[in-house]
Amino acid sequence: MPASVAHTSAPTSHHYTTLGLDSRKVAIWAFIGSECMLFVSLISTYLIYKGRSIVGPFPHETWTDPATGHVFKPILNIPVTSASTFVLLMSSLFMVLALAAVQNKEKPKHTRGERVLGNSKLWLWMTAIAGATFLGFQAFEFTSFVHEGLSIRTNLFGSSFFTLTGFHGAHVTAGVIWLVTLLAIDYRRGLGSKDSLLVDIAALYWHFVDVIWIVIFTLVYLIK
Repeated sequence: MPASVAHTSAPTSHHYTTLGLDSRKVAIWAFIGSECMLFVSLISTYLIYKGRSIVGPFPHETWTDPATGHVFKPILNIPVTSASTFVLLMSSLFMVLALAAVQNKEKPKHTRGERVLGNSKLWLWMTAIAGATFLGFQAFEFTSFVHEGLSIRTNLFGSSFFTLTGFHGAHVTAGVIWLVTLLAIDYRRGLGSKDSLLVDIAALYWHFVDVIWIVIFTLVYLIK
């Protein structure tokens, strides 16, 4: 049998599609596309009902309850949410460093800086902690809103706001669990360059979650 025929008939562990892309990466892009449609529908619903609430509290306006005379201040706390947004954006940087560390795991590290940059466990931990911190900010925000009289059943703003940001928070939670899973693998056997695709797929999901939050933060918190 010719050598070329024997070579082409050998089994392979790669999962490439006819486009030359790994099927797992195609799958995550398809998943992200479907999630984009979900968030477009949620964001559109929020924008459709924006400003149509009959009773407060309102996101940017003061409201006085005619029955009790109680004055409700604007409900959104821009400084707190800006801080949580900064934390989430920094997590994307940590995720990039984690992927780079995995991709370059086998390369020799001669300086302390190279060893730090090549520590995949450190950057995966930093990304997971930043994601968990964002969720802590969101839990604080939701709790304060309920104490100030806004719940998912109070008005149209409350229903659309809690649904939209709650779904995003659920996606961040899934991302944090994913990162913890990668950390468990890294501690058990170590993540090397051969695992870079696994981390790359997680990074794509994490960056998607960050981009969606930028859109939500701009439309909900910054635009009155």
